Amino acid sequence: MPIDRPSLCRTLALAALLAGGWTAASLAAPRAVAPAATWKVLFDGTSLAAFTGYRADAVPEGWRIADGLLVKDKAVGDLVTRESYGDFELELEWRIGKAGNSGVFYRGTLEYDHIYWSGPEYQLLDDDNAADGKSRLTAAGSDYALYPAPAGVVRPFGEWNRTRILARGNHVEHWLNGVKILEYELRSADWSQRVAASKFARYPSYGLAARGVIGIQGDHDGELALRNIRIRALP
Repeated sequence: MPIDRPSLCRTLALAALLAGGWTAASLAAPRAVAPAATWKVLFDGTSLAAFTGYRADAVPEGWRIADGLLVKDKAVGDLVTRESYGDFELELEWRIGKAGNSGVFYRGTLEYDHIYWSGPEYQLLDDDNAADGKSRLTAAGSDYALYPAPAGVVRPFGEWNRTRILARGNHVEHWLNGVKILEYELRSADWSQRVAASKFARYPSYGLAARGVIGIQGDHDGELALRNIRIRALP
């Protein structure tokens, strides 16, 4: 009888696996799925316990809770989370006033006088009326001064926008209103060239921290409201 070589090869391969300690049951069993990371609410409309001021022991004067929103209406000190995060997914909603300018910093450290000298910034902006809206490099959703965001995604001042930031290792994504508007790789040749050509070149640690605090910029005049701020650490 002729030898069925494909069947013989499969039989020998199975025998080798069984000899190595595998069982037929283990070969058939599905691989366990890691549990999904748990969301942590940073602002629930009632408390600022998750935040403090940058290099400060308390929330800066001027930030307040009103009607379940985190709001400010003038230039104030920056907010930062009390905890640090490495790989994470952050979601929040924001509404900005006319010509408003703010931002969300991530993996910021406390080594410099200002958080924007260490942490990359997701720009929050009224593109139509703020000066930074004239350049896509500094428009709403951009990785400020480094990676541009497309036009037409941000909503006008006074309307709510949804932001999502994903950081896993060196890979970073910016999302706005359900649209992925940019992604980049920290420490890549492209990123390093962009930093070297920017104002951040003077800060050796800029963007290099593996983990750090989340910050909310407050040092621009104008109105800003935020809600539904939550984060989850990624495995």
